[in-house]
Amino acid sequence: MWMSTFSRLALPALRGSTSAMACRALRACCRPGRAAGPLPSSLTSMQLRGQQTLGSASDPLARHSVRTVQALDEKRMVEVEWEDGGSSLYPFTWLRDNCQCPTCTLASAQARKLLMADLDIHTGIDTVEVTNDNKVSIVWPDQHASVFDSEWLKKRCFSAAARQAVQEEFFLNKRFYWDSKLHIPTGDFQEVLHDDKAALAWLMALRRVGIVYLTGAQAEKGQVARLAERIGYLRLTYYGHTWQVQDKHMANNVAYTSGRLSAHTDYPALYFTPGVQILHCINQAEEGGESEVVDGFHMAEVLRREDPEAFRTLTTLQADFTDTGSDYCDFMLQSKKCIIDINAEGCVTSISFNNATRDSVLDLPLHQVQPFYRALKAFTDIVNRPENVVTYKMMPGDVVIFDNWRLMHGRKNYVSRPDKLRHLEGAYLDWDEVMSRLRILRSSVHGNI
Repeated sequence: MWMSTFSRLALPALRGSTSAMACRALRACCRPGRAAGPLPSSLTSMQLRGQQTLGSASDPLARHSVRTVQALDEKRMVEVEWEDGGSSLYPFTWLRDNCQCPTCTLASAQARKLLMADLDIHTGIDTVEVTNDNKVSIVWPDQHASVFDSEWLKKRCFSAAARQAVQEEFFLNKRFYWDSKLHIPTGDFQEVLHDDKAALAWLMALRRVGIVYLTGAQAEKGQVARLAERIGYLRLTYYGHTWQVQDKHMANNVAYTSGRLSAHTDYPALYFTPGVQILHCINQAEEGGESEVVDGFHMAEVLRREDPEAFRTLTTLQADFTDTGSDYCDFMLQSKKCIIDINAEGCVTSISFNNATRDSVLDLPLHQVQPFYRALKAFTDIVNRPENVVTYKMMPGDVVIFDNWRLMHGRKNYVSRPDKLRHLEGAYLDWDEVMSRLRILRSSVHGNI
């Protein structure tokens, strides 16, 4: 069965990790080197976080039914007691800011019309009550009335448990780390194009594992555009909406040669690096041309564990990247980026490294140059360890899609022959479009969760 291919992952090689609000709490138990819990049998049948955490599982209606409501004037909170026995607190200011009436909210766009200039952040409440149809009604001191649906309120409860339960990004941002033992999640190109469950499984695997392999595409140009349209739209760059990876005379990119490409991320010379890359094999070389991928997030965590000083250097010092030439149009790019980017919680959020486009300009004080090189060498040595590299060879009709902020990819050299030219077509998307489609698919497949 096709669906089972998305769960054929080498579990001993996977490591759990997460980002955003739960990163700090989970880091101790999710570091590389400690096995994550087993993956679900199917990425389309996973129990979605939060479905069973609010209210009574035996009586779904009770989860959103209001028993009583009262204004706690000293705390400036409205307390809602639910029929399932729990209770929630909502600040006066937040309730007034989020009034759902036509004057304050444009329902067709789910957009706020109430201006901050008109919001009284010190407002009190005249009256609050439960309506006959189980909604919470509030009358404000200026006699403006707000009515809130109980389910809407429940989903926006401020308790820590509730926030985690409804925070989809916590679920969607959880990654599984891997090494050379990874069996790349695999699916059928045509099913992803035409079946929502297959497309959801595909994007969930992409988000969690960072790479998905599809088979069954036609071995001709235009397939990456078809796949991108399943999500949204292509990211236009200086190499065009799509680009042809071939051995070219006077190549304007090292990818357009037959030589080996070391593990890298694409386009660090752009300040806003494309988040997702698609590659489709139209023709493969008879000798060589194998693809290589490495889990950059995993490698960064290995570096953090083995060489904390090198990790600190690569997360604080910026390298310079450049890309100059002519393709879709002329370009002359410059950027400065940390090789490893982390967020406020210290979680790795992106890798930016391309040795080919790393600039000869290095805008660092002299005393930081050697430490930078030492740290970069330590990181690339980890990346190049055989136990960390997954190698595969694409065949005509195969498509691979991967996280360009996370994975480092490369290619072995190949023999270029006029009668057997290696040809891949590539394209980029941004994570905003991918995540938007993922949320839409989750909603359509599993309901509004």
